[in-house]
Amino acid sequence: MDRPPPPRPSTSARWLSALAFAVSVAVISIAAGAAASAETAAFSLENPAPGVYVHYGQLADVALDNEGDVANVGFVVGAQCVAVIDTGGSYAVGRALRASIRTVTGVPVCFVINTHMHPDHVFGNAAFADDHPQFIGHARLADALRRRGSNYVAALQRTLGERADGSRIVLPTRAVAATEDLDLGGRVLELRAWRTAHTDNDLTVLDRATGTMFIGDLAFVGHLPVVDGSLRGFIAVTDELSSMAVAHPIPGHGRAGAWPAALAPQARYLRGLAADVRAAIKSQRTLSQAVADVAVTGDDWLLVDAFHKRNVTAAYAELEWEE
Repeated sequence: MDRPPPPRPSTSARWLSALAFAVSVAVISIAAGAAASAETAAFSLENPAPGVYVHYGQLADVALDNEGDVANVGFVVGAQCVAVIDTGGSYAVGRALRASIRTVTGVPVCFVINTHMHPDHVFGNAAFADDHPQFIGHARLADALRRRGSNYVAALQRTLGERADGSRIVLPTRAVAATEDLDLGGRVLELRAWRTAHTDNDLTVLDRATGTMFIGDLAFVGHLPVVDGSLRGFIAVTDELSSMAVAHPIPGHGRAGAWPAALAPQARYLRGLAADVRAAIKSQRTLSQAVADVAVTGDDWLLVDAFHKRNVTAAYAELEWEE
C-alpha cells in the first residue's frame, strides 16, 4: 500500500526556513569580511601610480613579530587580470596581500611573479594557489628553489614556529629566459631576466603604462645589499639600472626617492666591498682574516651584522681567482 506523501510545510514555515538560511549566509559573509579586515588592518597599501599598488615590508630580518613581512610586494591591475609581484616571507603575508587585493578589485589574479628565489619574496605564493595563476620567474628560479627550498622551509619554521604554517615552496609554472610581455587587459608588463647579480635568477617587472618598475633585490635602499650571486655582476647591473629612466622605482627593500640617486649608496657599497676584498687578497690575507677586517664604511646601512660578513665571504670566493 502506498504511503501518502508527507505534508508540505506551510508557507510561513518555508519563509522562516529561507530566512534562517539567509541569516546564516550573512553571518558567514560578515565573519569572512571581518577576517579579511583583520588580516589587512596592518597591511598598508600605497598607490604610487594608477593601477599599481605596493606594500612596503619592514627593514628588518625575518622574526616572530613581523611574520616574514620584510620585503616589498605589490600588484598591478589590468582590465582582465591582476599580476602579483612577490608575495612576502610567509603564508600569512601572502594571505594578507591576497585579502588586500580584494579590497581594491574583483579582477582575477592571473599571474604571480617572483623577482628571485629568496624566501622573504616567495613564501606567500601558496596563498594564491586557489586562484590557479601562472607562477612566473627567471628561467633559473625553479632549480634554485629545488636546491634551497627545504633549507628555507626549515629556517622559517625555526624562526616563526606555528606562524610558519602554510608556508611552502611553490615552483614556477612559466619561465622567463630573456624578456617577455604579459597582457593584463589594456596593460602590458615587461618581464626581464638579468645576468647573475644579486642572485642567478633576478627578474624585473616594468609596467609600461606608468613607468613603474618592480626591481626586486637588484635594488636595496636602507637595507644593506646582499650578494648571493656575483659581486661583479651586481655592480654591472646596478650601473645599467642607473642608466634607465624609471618613473616609479620599487626596490626589493626600502623606499626609492629620486632615481637613479637612490641607487648611488648601493653602487658605493658594492664597489667598496670589491676594492677592499681585492686588497685583502693581494696582501695574502686569509678568508677568515678578510671577514674579520673588511668593514663597512661611508653610508649608514641597516642589517650590517646580518649580511656584511656573508658578503665578504661571497666576494672573496669570487675574486680570489680572477685574473
